[in-house]
Amino acid sequence: MMMSFFDQFASPSFLGIPLIAIAIALPWTLFPTPPSRWLNNRLITLQTWFINRFTNQLLLPLNVGGHKWALLFASLMVFLITINMLGLLPYTFTPTTQLSLNMGFAVPLWLATVIIGMRNQPTVALGHLLPEGTPIPLIPVLIIIETISLFIRPLALGVRLTANLTAGHLLIQLIATAVFVLLPMMPTVAILTGAVLFLLTLLEVAVAMIQAYVFVLLLSLYLQENV
Repeated sequence: MMMSFFDQFASPSFLGIPLIAIAIALPWTLFPTPPSRWLNNRLITLQTWFINRFTNQLLLPLNVGGHKWALLFASLMVFLITINMLGLLPYTFTPTTQLSLNMGFAVPLWLATVIIGMRNQPTVALGHLLPEGTPIPLIPVLIIIETISLFIRPLALGVRLTANLTAGHLLIQLIATAVFVLLPMMPTVAILTGAVLFLLTLLEVAVAMIQAYVFVLLLSLYLQENV
């Protein structure tokens, strides 16, 4: 039976039990735990430096009120990077290729930024729906357009992450299938195709990290508008 290329994105299960919960919880066991000693090892030092640099860069444009989100943003960034990178290993499942999971991250966090803006500065938050100096006949149309664009934001967050990872995995599988088909018939072409596959895999590693950063960066920009 010929399997579909999209079968790799089906949520795995064992004895009727979904394994996506294990795939989500497993990355947290890979992070080293800081010891009780004063001097950390190299791995924990590198991890701490990366998180500090990322947090400082991400929260630099935000005021003090937005700094409360530092732990949430740093944890989400590390979590998404780890899941995306583990999904590139053979015989693994990438939970972030599921739109439901990504929307589960995007919608509550986006809604939290909107609620914070409506609670702390409702005038400014509502002012984003109508640019200053808008002609009177265009006011109803612009309010509708800006409201739609506001509610599209979480959908764009989830779809962007899902589409980029899904497209990369599909392309890798297509080229890998081409390598196996061409190897007995045209070895030279298969070797060249394998080189392209290697370069594409390196590109996918970069995409896995960049998409996690973009997801958190857009959330910080939404937060910046409301704090």
